[in-house]
Amino acid sequence: MRLGVLDVGSNTVHLLVVDAHPGARPLPAHSHKAELRLAQLLDDSGAIGDDGIEKLVEVVRDALQAAEDKGVEDLLPFATSAVREATNADDVLARVADETGVRLQVLTGAEEARLTFLAVRRWFGWSAGKLLVLDIGGGSLEIAFGIDEEPDAAVSLPLGAGRLTAGWLPGDPPAPEDVRALRRHARAEIARTVGEFSRFGAPDHVVATSKTFKQLARIAGAARSTEGLYVQRELKRESLEAWVPRLAGMTADQRAELPGVSEGRANQLLAGALVAEGAMDLFGVESLEICPWALREGVILRRLDHMGSD
Repeated sequence: MRLGVLDVGSNTVHLLVVDAHPGARPLPAHSHKAELRLAQLLDDSGAIGDDGIEKLVEVVRDALQAAEDKGVEDLLPFATSAVREATNADDVLARVADETGVRLQVLTGAEEARLTFLAVRRWFGWSAGKLLVLDIGGGSLEIAFGIDEEPDAAVSLPLGAGRLTAGWLPGDPPAPEDVRALRRHARAEIARTVGEFSRFGAPDHVVATSKTFKQLARIAGAARSTEGLYVQRELKRESLEAWVPRLAGMTADQRAELPGVSEGRANQLLAGALVAEGAMDLFGVESLEICPWALREGVILRRLDHMGSD
C-alpha cells in the first residue's frame, strides 16, 4: 500500500510518501517539504501566534493535497517538540483539525527517541550490537541506547538547533561570549543524562540521524547525498572539533556556501555543531555513523508492524 507520513517538525513540515507492506523495506515514492520554522514563531508566552497557526494550516492543507495527488491510502500525521511545547498546543491542534481534517498526533520526546531508534536498528540490523543513537532536531536532542528494537534508555532534551539559535545566538556572526555560554549550557544539559546511559555499558555502534548531523558530516568530508543511501558516512569528533571555531566565525551566508549546507539551515549549524560536539565528547564517542533513516521511517515501520500483526 502507499503510506504517507506527515511530520510537523520544529523546522519543516515534511510529507514522505512510501510504498510499503509488512516485512518489506519501505520504498520512498515522493517527498514534499515546506520550511515553516515553528520553533521560531513562538511569542514571549511560548504560544504559536495566529500568523503561525495560519501558516501551519496552509502548509498542512498543501501536504494533504500532495498526498491525495500521489494516491496515499493511509496518512500518519504527527507533530514534535515545537507543537508539543507550545503553551497553546490544544488550540493549534484544534484549528488544524477543524480547517484541514488532519488530527495531528503529538509525540512525546521519549516516543521520538524510541521511534528513531527503531528505524536505526532496522537499518543496521542485529549485527550492530548495542546502539547509541543521537538525533538533533530543530527543537530537541534525542538520545537512545539499547540492544533490542526497543531502547533500554531514551531521553529528549530541549537542545534543538533552531531553538538554541533563536534563544542563545542573536548575532551574525554570533558574539564569542554567546557561543561560550551556549557551549556551557548544552554540555551541562547533556552531562545530566550521561549516567543514565553509562550503566548499560559501552555501545558497539554509535549512530546519528537528522539534517544537522548529515550536514556536519558533509562539511567534514563525508560523501554527498547524490552518491546514494548506501555509502557509509562518518563524522569524527576530531574533525567536528576543528570545524566548530570556524563555524563560529562565519556568518549564516558564509556557512550556506559550505558543501551540503542548505541556506535555510545555515544559521542553525553552529548551535547544532556545539550540541553534537558536546554529546560526542561527554559520551566518549570518537566517531559515529550517519543513518539515512530516522523518525519518519520509524513511524512507518511501527505502522507496518501493527498491520502485520492485525
